[in-house]
Amino acid sequence: MSKNIILAGVGGQGTVLASKVLAASSIHKGIKVMSAETIGMSQRGGSVTSYVKIGDDASSPMIGLGEADIIIGFEPGEAVRMLPYLKKDGFVITSKHIIRPVTATLSDMKYDEESIISYLSHKINNLTVIDGDEICAGLGSLKALNMVLLGEAIRTGALDLTIDEAVTAMKGLVKEKFIKLNEKALRKDI
Repeated sequence: MSKNIILAGVGGQGTVLASKVLAASSIHKGIKVMSAETIGMSQRGGSVTSYVKIGDDASSPMIGLGEADIIIGFEPGEAVRMLPYLKKDGFVITSKHIIRPVTATLSDMKYDEESIISYLSHKINNLTVIDGDEICAGLGSLKALNMVLLGEAIRTGALDLTIDEAVTAMKGLVKEKFIKLNEKALRKDI
């Protein structure tokens, strides 16, 4: 069985690390993985998209339109942007906190949390929206959003991974001083 996962956010949110934890978790289980990132102007708050294909069908890292089983949205507008890639009954897990893009600021266009979340709830049957900022504040670091979202995605059951497998993979990818925080974030049951 294969899984196609898209992680979409903006620069600095930890999208790439979360994709590496997903990939390493699967590799540790002996499952084939292909992954790629589109980073662009990420250091300036631009879009960051990671593609992770898990399973025997993983022959190319790119995911086509209508092929994603799961979209993990670190920012809800980025989740909306990736919706054409989602399968009909796919899952979307997103943080509700918006990061207003420069284009919206310059044009004074409407870009607010309420309208974006409303749009997602009308389009997606399998939608989980979390208050990532509040959860991360409770953990003591806004930098833990990536692991909070990954943990929530695992709890949907759509990833065929366990929290323990993700924790093991994460320990091999982050500095020792951040392991405890990231483990707490992965295990945070929302």
